[in-house]
Order: sequence, then C-alpha cells, then structure tokens
Amino acid sequence: MNGELIRALEQLEEERGISKAVLLEAVESALVSAYKKNFGGTGQNVRVEVDPKTGEIRVFSVKTVVERVQDPATELSLEEMRKEDPTAEVGDVVEEEITPRDFGRIAAQAAKQVVVQRIREAEREMIKREFEEREKQVVTGVVQRVEKGTVYVDLGRIEGVLSKTEQIPRESYRQGERIKVYVMEVRDTPRGPQIHVSRAHPGLVRALFEQEVPEIREGIVVIQNVAREPGARTKIAVYSRDRNVDPVGACVGPKGTRVQAVVDELRGEKVDIVPWSPDPAQFVASALQPAKVVRVEVDEDTKTARVVVPDNQLSLAIGREGQNARLAAKLTGWRIDIKSESQVREQEAAKLFVDLSPEELAQYQTPTDPGEPKPPEVGEGSSGPGSQG
Repeated sequence: MNGELIRALEQLEEERGISKAVLLEAVESALVSAYKKNFGGTGQNVRVEVDPKTGEIRVFSVKTVVERVQDPATELSLEEMRKEDPTAEVGDVVEEEITPRDFGRIAAQAAKQVVVQRIREAEREMIKREFEEREKQVVTGVVQRVEKGTVYVDLGRIEGVLSKTEQIPRESYRQGERIKVYVMEVRDTPRGPQIHVSRAHPGLVRALFEQEVPEIREGIVVIQNVAREPGARTKIAVYSRDRNVDPVGACVGPKGTRVQAVVDELRGEKVDIVPWSPDPAQFVASALQPAKVVRVEVDEDTKTARVVVPDNQLSLAIGREGQNARLAAKLTGWRIDIKSESQVREQEAAKLFVDLSPEELAQYQTPTDPGEPKPPEVGEGSSGPGSQG
C-alpha cells in the first residue's frame, strides 16, 4: 500500500499540478485523525510521518517536558526525563514511536475520504491563486453551455461565469465556440472558487490592445483611459513616452491590422483611438473625433467644456442619440456642451440686445416715415371704447 500511495501522489502531481509535498501534508493530517479515531488517542498529541520515497508510515507520540505533570497523555516530568537524559530541560519536546502493527490497513481505509477532500481543497486553492494572478487580464475559453441567459465558459480546470449583464448586447454564444473574456473577479463559494468574467468591461478592450500592440506591452505607449458602450462604440485615449513613436499609429498598426484584430474580437464594435493631452481643451477636442472642432472653452470650477463646431459637424459631434458626446465626456471626465457656430452667433446677438439700454436699442428699431399720419391717441378724434359717436 505504501508504495502505491507514493505512486498515486506522484501521478496526481503530474496530472493535476498539485505539489506532492502539499498532498503528503494532507495525507499526514488525515492519518492523525485516523489514528485517534481507531486507537483511542483522542487526548494524545501525535504526529504521523510519511516517507516521501518509500511511503512508510510512522506514528509518534509527542510530549512536552514539564516540572509537574497534569496531563500524562501530553506531558512528561522533568525528573523522569533526566533519568534518561541529564541535559533535559522544561519545554523540551520528546517524540516516541507508537506505530500500531496493522495501522497501514486501517489508515488507508479510514483516511481515504479525508485525503480526497484535502486534495480537492488544495486543487481549489491552486486554481484560486492562479486566477487571482490573472485578474484584469484576458483569457481564452470555450463556451460550455448557456443556462437562463448565463454563459459558462471552460477555462481549463474551472468554468468562468459570464452573466447576462457582462455580455455584449445582441451577441450570441454557441456551444464549443472559442471566445476571449476579461477576468473581473475571483469569488470564494462553498463549492470552491468562482471565476466571474466579462465581455462588456472596458478592461477587455484595454487588454486586447495590450495583446496586439508591442509598444503598449513594452510601456512605450500608455492607454490613459477607455470609455465604452459595449457592442456599439469605444473610445481609447493614448499617449507615448517616446517622442519618436506615434501612439495612435502604433495602436492602429500597419494598414490598420492591430485595431482591426481588436474590432474583430469585439464582433464589429467601432473603436476610436485619440491622442491624450494634459491640456483639457485639446483633449476634449480630440475626444470628439471624428468631428472637427472650432474652439473649446473650459471652466475649471464646474469642470465644463463649451465646444463650438461648424454647422455641418454638429450632428457628428453629438453622435447618434448623443453617443459620441457621451463617450467623449466619459473619456475626458469633463461635462461637454456642444454648440454650432450659428447657434453661438444667435446667442451672442441675443445677449447683445439684452445688454443694450432702451436708448441704444432704439437705434436698431425701424424709424417711422414722416409722411405717414400719426395714429390718433384715444380722446383725440378717435372713438374710444365708451364713445357715444
């Protein structure tokens, strides 16, 4: 049995990637319980040792040297110990082998379930640590099944949970299909770790660009921010730490290959790549691409940017149902008020007239023709409401 135990542990290490040392620790813990249950050692302090090469099992009674013994099952008196070892001191720990003759057979039977449980726990802990290290990264998985709108993705040794809220709207998933998902969170549950993944998270776009653009992986180009409406459009702001490297060009790639790879993975979602700038006005103007901007006025106190665009660019700047302006606001962190040039002129003209005095305003009114008869006032030849005629 002993040799078989070691071979079984080595096989588990090879197939499941669980350290043999971790498995031996689990076995030894289980055998301690088995000994106490079958040999009346409930009150004893015992240690079980499994030889990692031969699998030989040995049980030791562990006792502490004390001045006065209160618990014979766990203590030895200093006086008795010094008869055997004159150098013994209070606090010394003494071990004595007490391995029962038939312990191997009983231990194998009694500890089997405990060992299996410990192996399962060790495997779960390894998976948890592995995916905690991969949080905020993209992993590739295979769609396993879809249940009540939730997609379960095979990530190798565990399933990822892709909830309805983390799916791209109108995106369908077929069993056996390979997809890339963003690891959002690893949660502990009574059944083990649960990996929550996303296709809608802005981090997915960031991670996909990191995979496709070497300059981002090397830290030359930095993604400053991402604003996303999943399935529709994404804007990313980038800047370069090297003046000789164009951050937008690096992300677009030769003939657009890099950005196209990201778009393909997102099933056709549009991606705008804009240059980040420490100047808020310049950054807001870039964020509103593809619309052309005439000027931007920023109010630091209210964090508001007032943007003026040509008349023929107004609808483009705002976007369908306000999407372009909304994403630009998310990307920059500024409230954006967009007006066309003609709207601005009308507002300025209205403000001018409001600010004029009555005398100044009279200059802009049409003068009365001297040849025209002056309208009679009531009481001067006119018939007022109470006139008798």
